[in-house]
Order: sequence, then C-alpha cells, then structure tokens
Amino acid sequence: MDVLWIVLSGVAGLAIGSGCMVGLSKAGLNKNQQKAEQILKEAQNEAESRVKQAVLDGKTQAHDLRVEAEKEIKERKQESMELENKLLRREDNLNFRDEALNQKERQINEKMKSVADKLTSLDEKEKKLQEEIDKQVVVLESVAKMSSQAAKDELFAIVEKKMEHETIAYIKDKEDEAKATANEKAQNIIALAIERMSQQETQEKTVSVVSLPGEEMKGRIIGREGRNIRCFEQATGVELNIDDTPDLITITCFNPVRREVARLALEHLIRDGRIQPGRIEDVVKKYQNEIDQEIMKAGEEAIFKLGIGRIDREIVKLIGTLKYRYSYGQNALQHSMEVAYIAGCMAAELGLNQQIAKRAGLLHDIGKALNIEQQDGSHVELGYKFCKKHGEKEIVLNAIHSHHGDVEPKFLTSHLVIAADTISAARPGARKESAQAYINRLENLEKIANGFEGVSNAFAIQAGREIRVLVNPEHVDDLTCVKLARDIRDKIESELTYPGQIKVNVIRETRAQEYAK
Repeated sequence: MDVLWIVLSGVAGLAIGSGCMVGLSKAGLNKNQQKAEQILKEAQNEAESRVKQAVLDGKTQAHDLRVEAEKEIKERKQESMELENKLLRREDNLNFRDEALNQKERQINEKMKSVADKLTSLDEKEKKLQEEIDKQVVVLESVAKMSSQAAKDELFAIVEKKMEHETIAYIKDKEDEAKATANEKAQNIIALAIERMSQQETQEKTVSVVSLPGEEMKGRIIGREGRNIRCFEQATGVELNIDDTPDLITITCFNPVRREVARLALEHLIRDGRIQPGRIEDVVKKYQNEIDQEIMKAGEEAIFKLGIGRIDREIVKLIGTLKYRYSYGQNALQHSMEVAYIAGCMAAELGLNQQIAKRAGLLHDIGKALNIEQQDGSHVELGYKFCKKHGEKEIVLNAIHSHHGDVEPKFLTSHLVIAADTISAARPGARKESAQAYINRLENLEKIANGFEGVSNAFAIQAGREIRVLVNPEHVDDLTCVKLARDIRDKIESELTYPGQIKVNVIRETRAQEYAK
C-alpha cells in the first residue's frame, strides 16, 4: 500500500512538474491535483479490497488444509487401532497355541516315562524267562542225551528233506496250473479279439467286365484301323478283350488300380458316345485323378477308424492302394484293418500299447501295394524298407519284417501281429478258393506225406489245415517220428502255397495181440 502511494505521488508530482514546464495556469494545476488525489484514493480502495480478498482466501485455504489434515490423522488413527487389534488377536492365538503345545509336551513326557517303565519291566521279565529256558534246555539235554545244537541240526535236516519233496510237488502243480491258465487265457484273448471284429466276405477280382449297349458300340470303341482301342490301351496300360463274349468287354491287367481306371473311363466313354483319341486321353486322365483322390481318402479313413495317429503321406497313399489289391479273394485293405483290430484287442487284454499294435497290424502287408508296381522283392522286404525310409519305429518295422517268419520277432507286439494275421487269413469266409484248387491242395498234401519212407497212410483233414500221417511202427521209432514231422513240414513249406498254417501230426501206434484157446 505504501508502494502504491509512492507511485501515485510520483505520478502526481510528474504531472505537476509537467504542468509547470508548459506554463499551465494555477487553476489547471489545482484541477490536476484533485484528479490525482481521486485516482490515488481509488487505487487505495482497490488495494485494500484486494488485500481483504487475499486474507479471506488464505483463511479459507488454511481451513481446508486443516480439515483435510484432521481427516487424514483420523484415518491413520483408525488404521493404527485396527492393526493394534489384529496384533492383539494374533498374540492371543499364539498364547493359546503355546499353551496347547506345552500341554501336549507334558502328555508326551508322561507317556515316554510310562513306556520306559514298561520296557524296563519287560527286560526284567525277558531275563527271567531266558533263565528258565536255559534251565529247561539243560534238563532236556540230560534226558535226551543230545546237545541243543545237535537237536537243531537233526530237526533242520528232517524239515529240509520234507520241504524238498513238497517244493518239487508245488513247483510241478504250479507249472501245470500256469500252462492250463496260459492256454485258457490265450484262448479267451483270441476269442475276444475275433468276437470284436467281423468283416464281410470278399470276392476275388481278376478281371473287370463292362457291358455294351449294342454290337455297333464295339466298332466305335475299336475305331478306324484300331486307333481308338490302341489309344485306350496305351493310356490306361490294360488290355481290352472285345470279341470273346457278345455285348461285353473284358479288361485284363495285373495292376488293379489301372484296371479300375480303365473300367470307369470306358463306362464314361460308352455313356458319352464321343470316342476318339483326344477324348479318350482326357477321360482317362480325369479318372486317374479321381482314383488318386479315392486312394488317399481310403487311406485316411482307415487311419481315422483305427485311431492310430499321424502317418506319413506316402504311407497313407500306399494304405489306400491296398483297397484295390486282393490276395486269395481277400481284400488287402480290409485284411490289414482286420489284423489291426485283432492285434489291438489282444494288446489291450495283455496291457500292451494298443496304438502301436494297431499301427503294426495295419502296415504289416503294406509291401503288397508296392508289389502292384512290379518292384523286385517280397512284399515283406519291400514294406520293411519303405516304412523304415519314412521313419516308422523299430517295433513296427520288426512286426512287418517278421510276420512271415523272415526274421525273428523281437517284441511281443510282433507275435500279436503274426497271430492276428493268421486268424484273419484262416477264418471262414475270409479267403476264397475254387473247388478244384481246394481238391488239388489236399491231394498234394497227402502226396507229399506218402512220399516219405515208413509212412503207411496220410489223411488231409480240417479243410487242409491239418495232415495226419500214420507210420509203420516196425520201421519208424519214436525219435524218427519227430524228425519225420519236421521233414514233412519243410517240404510242404517249400513246395505248396496256402493260406494260414498247416499242422503236421505224425502218429505211431504199436498193438500187441494174442488169442486165448
């Protein structure tokens, strides 16, 4: 306020001085002085109002800060009280626990003291009992005229001799029981596996036949100078037989996939009616693509139904190709899936890995799909090499390699695949044989057996799955019977082709006759 007064005084003085320098009159000077006093008075009033407003604002702010501080102090005080109460409760709990522990400790000490007293009493009783036993032993030794050690040795010898006979008898009983139980268990497992899996009978397909709407269609299929039929055979890799039967065309080919492509393409061309080399190539290519897709789909469906996880795409394609492969009238894909189901069921009953058993069963004949392409080697060797190349596990590879006895089975799963393969091939209706082939096989079995020295007669029974060989007891002894059975088995394996297995049963019978007169 003093500063403002000084400023205003200076301004008034400056104004007065300026008025004097310009020669203002005295009346004008008075007027300016009044005006300056009025300005000074207004400035003073304004300064006083501002000071009052500042004081009021300061008091209001101080009041707000005081209220906020009191509130914070109150909250802190409340938190401190709650924390103090919590600590008091925890302290009470700890005191209670401490008291409980002290009480338990006193109880344990009392019990330990009681146990120590009882042990001391027992030791004294044991000492007295041992003294009585020693006295009785001395009395017994004097009566029996034998020391205690000698009596022990004699008793142990008697017990050992008795236990030896009992042990031998027990072991024999357990061996017989184990054999009977194992045989029964194996039969149950196989029966259960067969019961879970049933497949429809399959028919062998060696050729494909396409019906013609009329004789004039043959000429259109042959084409001018045979160009259509040559183009068709070259595009499909099959052979068409047109003149053998009326209104029919026979398609022959070793490869069933090519034969199926040719059948579908020929039926399409006959329905379409446009038969010319360019059209033939387009239709054949179309159905080749469709069959490739169908092969992949069949392989993927087989894997999905079995639930065996991920398999390499090349192997999936071969699995699908088995759909068009037949062995003794049995579809190779259905046979492989059946083997997988049976092996998986047996593995589940034995507590083995069911997925691995199914995988090995499905892939055991995968080499037959490679045989379609006329590759060198047996389907066992081809399948083993192909699956090894594509990263299959050793247990699966051994099952593939050993299912026909080419190598020794290393894993129990391999034995299951061998058993499942035999069951699937030998079950009724699985494989088809013509009547003449069936008769020839039985005759060949009997002929092989009768060709050995000492054989008096041979009979093929059970649809050729067993041959009973009767020998002359005067020329063949018991040991020779064993060798004869092996020789007949080896010759059958080397000379005959047959599904499943054949049992060779050599019988030697000795009879003694007398007549009472």
